[in-house]
Amino acid sequence: MIDCVQYANEAVELLKRLIATPSVSRDEKAVADIMEAELSRLGFTPQRVENNIWVHTPLDSSKPTVLLNAHIDTVKPVTSWTRDPFSPTLEGDILYGLGSNDCGGGLVSLLQVFRIFASGEAESPYNLVYLASAEEEVSGKNGIEKALPLLPHIDVAIVGEPTHMQPAIAEKGLMVLDITAHGRSGHAARGEGVNAIYEALHDLNWLRNYSFDKVSTLLGPTLMQVTQINAGTQHNVVPDECRMVVDVRTNEHYTNEEVFEYISNHLWCDVKARSFRLHSSHIDADHPLIQRCVAMGMTPFGSPTLSDQALMSFPSFKLGPGKSSRSHSADEYIRVSEITTAIDLYVKLLS
Repeated sequence: MIDCVQYANEAVELLKRLIATPSVSRDEKAVADIMEAELSRLGFTPQRVENNIWVHTPLDSSKPTVLLNAHIDTVKPVTSWTRDPFSPTLEGDILYGLGSNDCGGGLVSLLQVFRIFASGEAESPYNLVYLASAEEEVSGKNGIEKALPLLPHIDVAIVGEPTHMQPAIAEKGLMVLDITAHGRSGHAARGEGVNAIYEALHDLNWLRNYSFDKVSTLLGPTLMQVTQINAGTQHNVVPDECRMVVDVRTNEHYTNEEVFEYISNHLWCDVKARSFRLHSSHIDADHPLIQRCVAMGMTPFGSPTLSDQALMSFPSFKLGPGKSSRSHSADEYIRVSEITTAIDLYVKLLS
């Protein structure tokens, strides 16, 4: 009988140390050092590239390989925290602290699950790879993208993002567009020049009202939102340039490249994409692990939030303790009972 409570208590103690060590994206070295040292203390031989740390069970070529992944970095704390975000505080069942929910709970739970199988305390029909990755919150080039080519062949991944231990079998992709309208400067008092803001109105209206045809049953429509506008230098000068930023969230029916081409063909302004690499991701609802989740009483759903799944070329899904609504918010927390439940469900899923 596996003592999930004891494993959860050990997970919480590790999580407290992680919370107390600031690990905002691109500044994760100290936390990566903690994870590397912890894996070594547990008797494993971790491998590392940049601030990404991984270990794996002995590889049996007759078994498929499952990646257990969660990230070590956090966003910057918002100003409305009423507590010290870097002081882990346990009040009853609740552990407060930055990164506790997103996604420290998944990070430490999956580590305990890896320990259970690696020690032989439970048997699995899978090879397991545990990866604590960096720069997830900024989709950084030195994050999981650096580690993936160095891992064994992966057949499927479980990403420990907070999903209330329900399987997110699809998630939206992300593409950020920089759009520029051009005009000609002049004196505002004489009505000279061509106002770049007015030149942008056609495109702003199109972006506001256009709807893409293909709607996903899991993720809904592909969405576009103009989130930033900047124009003008002072009140009496007609602006010759108006710059806009558009946040595009694609469903699985469109690639980012397809959406970019369509938008470019319908706007008058110049359009540039910062990246095409963060595609929508999904896993077949008939995949054995998803069917196992359903048999265990879980309900598959589609997630609007982005994760490192976007950079995985193999099937993947999100499944982790905590709730997405707590992420990136003041007074973030995870429940100890959620970690205990997660360890139990992960072990049953992979047994």
